[in-house]
Amino acid sequence: MKKTFMTIILALAAATALAQDTKPAAGGVVIEEADPVICTAGEIKIRQSEFEAAIKTLPEQYQQFAAGTGKKQFAEDFLRMKILAVEGFKNNLQNDADVVKQLNLMRENLVASAQVKKLESSLTLDEAAVKKMYDDNKKDYEQVSARHILIAFKGSPAAQAGKKELTEDEAKAKAEDIRKQLVAGADFAELAKKESDDTGSGSRGGDLGTFGHGQMVPEFESAAFGTKVGELSPVVKTQYGFHILKVEKRDLTAYESVKAGLEKNLRQTKLQEAIEALKDKAKPTYSEAYFPPPPPPAPAAELPTLTPPRTRRVRHAD
Repeated sequence: MKKTFMTIILALAAATALAQDTKPAAGGVVIEEADPVICTAGEIKIRQSEFEAAIKTLPEQYQQFAAGTGKKQFAEDFLRMKILAVEGFKNNLQNDADVVKQLNLMRENLVASAQVKKLESSLTLDEAAVKKMYDDNKKDYEQVSARHILIAFKGSPAAQAGKKELTEDEAKAKAEDIRKQLVAGADFAELAKKESDDTGSGSRGGDLGTFGHGQMVPEFESAAFGTKVGELSPVVKTQYGFHILKVEKRDLTAYESVKAGLEKNLRQTKLQEAIEALKDKAKPTYSEAYFPPPPPPAPAAELPTLTPPRTRRVRHAD
């Protein structure tokens, strides 16, 4: 954390130089006591507002630490940056060619970030467009509640230590037999507790709770979303073994529950489109000498033509 803070602080040095004048303000401007000096070192004075503004420039994962238990550590690093900056100005390093290039780049980057915020604030979202995004992707919001019984075979990640290992054929036959028992009226929860090799859900009668698309392995997901409520799936094979599923409920995540996320995604899409439109309007061209076109793809290896051999006619004597 210490090294990371110092790296970040040094990166802030240029931004600080852009944001403030190094000379004291003329005219003896009185600064409110509400913004007290919290650290001094020779000619350097660090005020609370400046320090807290610097904290806000940190990545989010560091801000809480720097404003809390790491406040003194951050202050020490911030002061080191200030001392180094003062010495650098004394040595006229602000006019060093490389420093000027970096300052200009940082200046453009800061202005570009401000322009992005301005573009984003000007975007308007149509409620109908947000709802259409939801309707067009309803599959993503489908959910099912289901139970299952798993019969593992030898080599499965779910195989139970100390339990007789079954071949794939034996595991499938056992799963088919359990399904027949369920069709005949056996209690799903009781059989799951007794037979399922998924011990986690088995202890709950096979209950998997509610899940959506992309949360289960593909074969399992296909069976879960393809089985009607109240019915049993066929025996399904996955890498874990053979499953029998019972779907108990199917529903959709409500639009209001995902609306905020949809708005965020749509806003991001519109922002990206606005930025691309600005780029397209500028009609950029690139030096082919510096950015050579990519080489053409290598030709696919020619495969031998599989043609049947000619039939050899056999002449028969009359």
